Amino acid sequence: MKKTVILFGLLATAGFIRAQQPLYKNAKAPIEARINDLLKRMTPEEKAGQLNQLNGGIFTGPAANDPGQQAKIYMTRQGKVGSFLNVTGAEETRAMQKVAVEESRLGIPLLFAFDVIHGYKTIFPIPLAEACSWDVTQIEKDASIAAKEAAAAGLHWVFSPMCDISNDPRWGRVMEGAGEDPYYGSVVAAARVKGLQGNLNDAAHVMACVKHFAAYGAVQGGREYNTVDVSRVALWNKYLPPYYAGVKAGAATVMNAFNIVDGVPASGNKYLVHDILEKKWGFKGFVVSDWNSFDEMITHGYAANRKDAAYKALAAGSMMDMESKVVVDYLPQLLKEGKITMQQVDDDVRRVLYYKFKLGLFDNPYKFSDVAREKATEFTAAHRMEARKAADASIVLLKNENNVLPIDAKSNTAIALIGYYAKSKADMFDFWIANGKAEDAVSVLEGMKEKFANSNITYSDGYLPDGSSNDALIDNAVATAKNANVVIVNIGLTGKLAGEDRSLANPAISEGQVALLKALHATGKSIVALVSAGRPLVLTAIQPYVNAIVYTWILGTETGHAVADVVSGDYNPSGKTVMSFPYAVGQIPVYYDHFNTGRPLPDSGDLNWKSRYRDIPNEPLYPFGFGLSYTTFHYGNLQLSSASMKKGSPLQVKVELTNTGSKPGYEVAQLYIRQMTASIVQPVKALKAFQRVYLQPGEKKVLSFTITDNDLAFYDGEGNVHIEPGAFKVFVGGNSRDVLEKDFTLQ
Repeated sequence: MKKTVILFGLLATAGFIRAQQPLYKNAKAPIEARINDLLKRMTPEEKAGQLNQLNGGIFTGPAANDPGQQAKIYMTRQGKVGSFLNVTGAEETRAMQKVAVEESRLGIPLLFAFDVIHGYKTIFPIPLAEACSWDVTQIEKDASIAAKEAAAAGLHWVFSPMCDISNDPRWGRVMEGAGEDPYYGSVVAAARVKGLQGNLNDAAHVMACVKHFAAYGAVQGGREYNTVDVSRVALWNKYLPPYYAGVKAGAATVMNAFNIVDGVPASGNKYLVHDILEKKWGFKGFVVSDWNSFDEMITHGYAANRKDAAYKALAAGSMMDMESKVVVDYLPQLLKEGKITMQQVDDDVRRVLYYKFKLGLFDNPYKFSDVAREKATEFTAAHRMEARKAADASIVLLKNENNVLPIDAKSNTAIALIGYYAKSKADMFDFWIANGKAEDAVSVLEGMKEKFANSNITYSDGYLPDGSSNDALIDNAVATAKNANVVIVNIGLTGKLAGEDRSLANPAISEGQVALLKALHATGKSIVALVSAGRPLVLTAIQPYVNAIVYTWILGTETGHAVADVVSGDYNPSGKTVMSFPYAVGQIPVYYDHFNTGRPLPDSGDLNWKSRYRDIPNEPLYPFGFGLSYTTFHYGNLQLSSASMKKGSPLQVKVELTNTGSKPGYEVAQLYIRQMTASIVQPVKALKAFQRVYLQPGEKKVLSFTITDNDLAFYDGEGNVHIEPGAFKVFVGGNSRDVLEKDFTLQ
């Protein structure tokens, strides 16, 4: 009897404990109910903490005893930190998560975020290069692998994709985007968000962050952190579409831009954050500042002080404060003064908490911090194979005079490989390589020697790490070239000049490298230029001295293998440019989807009093969508299902594509539209569709495209959609310049 009483008492106590468990800790309760329960329990200081993101560091070992790290640990215990960036690795994230979950009053887990731009440990091509593949399936797969590796390292959130459209290769951050076209940028943005996030219901995907909202790619002069001044028509039609596509693909977060729009910093811009993002687009995730951008509104001349900066950011609809600490310092005071309401604060905090619940962190806070899974997941052979495939497809063949390429890897060919970057692994990587390591990569020299094992490859530096050269280096390179059948020269820019704060006034081939090419050309040998860079460079100066130009961008871990694949022809190059290549620096910005002026330059006849340069062409050196192959493709028999189109009744477009060469290969067929007359002037061409098609030699395919009302729509300055009847042209071809065209009307 006594045992029965004791047992009953224990059961009753256990039931009482369960009954008293806070609802927010009940894994079976709906997320919204759990959030509501938690919000009721939180103090204003703890709510401010959820909107505070700090730069992390090391939280294990002796480094954790640093006073700065101890201060962050203390703030976490007090519930004054909701997220850390730059804390990576399963061991580190677990250590800090333990403080938040087991040592703070409410045990709210942290979010760990990191700049994973094109891979975490396995480094893929830079996003700009990857976009040149036009392989949307591979782009999404690359993002999913980056997410898988990042998640295995304890991360929940990555600051990508960058959705900024830019026409300016002077801007170092063009390497993070998908180029100059809003339609294609939208397709790529959606693919990257889907690849990163999946359904956010496992430990193999992470939250995506659409950035930088908005129009950061339009910084004046291509100078980082500079002013943006664009019309609202340009904002809606050119710059906003990729952000919108990322949001509609389900992006959990959006990041403020550093720049102003309409004279107001993006972080405090109510029109951008509240009116467009939240109200017009229905965004339900949360908005995070860029590094210190709330505080920088003071420097802009928009906020009077730190308290005012916190108020203006929150009032605009921005939420999480990255590193400036103005929200955690002043939100409670702003609440007391009635400048912001508790309802507004709760809405902001609710959005952050939702994703912590969605990721399962309240029920299993260490699910992402698994050391064994981290070791088993990162830098696997399968991931490297995908990185190689992505790098193969990202390379763009710009010139191939007399078919100097490909070079048969099975033949015994004497090859001179020249160029410091060909052997330097450190210069193969850009600013954003997450936790990738240069020593893990395959250099061009290594890749070529492996591929051309039967050939005699001799190497010479040719120039110094900064791109300059001298007589001794050039003489040595010439001596090396004289004993070769073909000369391959790796030129361009170090990857250290790609990324944030890497703006260049003159993105061109250096004088030292041009001098090197001149001397090598004088040997009479065939010259192949491999151009490495994180942006389109001005290549006009090298044109007379090279027979082939292979644009290799910054390709990541598998650089050497991919370059050798293309040079040997084991992979037939299929990449197409997503930014126009300028003829001269003074021509920048140059882009395909420009507007006609009242005095456009005619193809022939009187050229005076027209919009033109007198010393260079108006056109870029290489247009948007351009890229050669080792085979040839012919477009023919462009047909429309009707010469007129009614709203709601799609128009069918068909074209015959034939591989007229001797090798199988991919072609990217591109469809453009022009509206001849409209209430708002339209571009001379606008990309609306594309197909990446594989054809055997002699094979012909009829490609079909469908033009809908949406393809003919445009925005006015307030984001209202217009579809106007009138005359249109449709263009189909292998790039934006070389196209077939037909006319039709919209009734």
